[in-house]
Amino acid sequence: MSKKRYFPPELLNSFLQTLPNTVIQEIIGKSINNLPINLVQMGSGPFKIMIWSQMHGDETTTTKALIDFIPWFLAADQKLYQKAFKLYIIPQLNPDGAKVYNRSNANKIDLNRDAIKLSQPETKALRFIFDRTNPNLCLNLHGQRTIFAAGPMGATASLSFLAPSADNKRSLTKARKEAMRLIATIRDQLRDDLPNGIGRYDDSFNANCVGDSFTQMGTPTILLEAGHVSNDYQREITRKLILKTYKILLKTLNNEIKKMSVDDYFSIPENSKDFCDVILKDVLIYDKGIKKEKQELAIQYKESLRKGVVEFIPQMLNYSESIKINAHKTIILPINSKSRVIYFKKEKNIDLKEFNELLS
Repeated sequence: MSKKRYFPPELLNSFLQTLPNTVIQEIIGKSINNLPINLVQMGSGPFKIMIWSQMHGDETTTTKALIDFIPWFLAADQKLYQKAFKLYIIPQLNPDGAKVYNRSNANKIDLNRDAIKLSQPETKALRFIFDRTNPNLCLNLHGQRTIFAAGPMGATASLSFLAPSADNKRSLTKARKEAMRLIATIRDQLRDDLPNGIGRYDDSFNANCVGDSFTQMGTPTILLEAGHVSNDYQREITRKLILKTYKILLKTLNNEIKKMSVDDYFSIPENSKDFCDVILKDVLIYDKGIKKEKQELAIQYKESLRKGVVEFIPQMLNYSESIKINAHKTIILPINSKSRVIYFKKEKNIDLKEFNELLS
């Protein structure tokens, strides 16, 4: 299965065709462009977990981790979990967005802001399964940008979690406290892998968000964000960490791991936007005709799909004598380098070939 960031419906469908007949598969709706929205049902246990991924079409890592997780769950040595849980998995809620590597659906609607209106066929399909199954737990899977740190100026947030709020007061409802305890336990079990790289997402209430809506209805919901690991822009390391997260969750729910407390949840550092992808040092900047020497230039990648491959296009973010954010990579330009002369324009692309030569 693909080790690249792009994961279109064709790859998902190829995988689904390999599943055994014991797996119940169902098309629960069609996208705006008439692509199927697939449901995979596994297990026969009393505890029901509803899982959906690629609500945002360009957030593929959690889907690829599900592609790893499903065969693991179906293996003969996982009968304990097969008898304990019933899983309802929507691997790709937004197939139109997945096909073109876009956050929104084909109507340019963010599906995670459509929980009240239910104006889109994709969100209607999700709500239909929620109402039909009445799950004990929901797992809302996403991916986040490289800009996030786990706490102010902390390590990069390789994984982030949220127990969504149920109201503007961010009340600690029964459902929310259960999600918090599960998240805290996952974090504790991943300390060796990510001692400082797990963040807590902002918990401001938004009734239009699906996780907030389901929490409001009394269902514990965990939002998981796949983040960045150094030099892992294809997010294959993150993919493995997420697979481990899925397994830890089942072990915890099956009483194999003692749950942590709500206080442990709040000890997870809140995400902070304190990273850029690259900082170039000792740059000569020309900004609107004004020459500025010995500057630092922050670069942020823009992800762009081209011929079936996601390219990471460097764009100028900002500059100063000393950039006040961290970078995943820092380059000191040699004094004789042509690349040290930059004509600055915010969000302007930098020539990809020249930039890659800098990184080599």
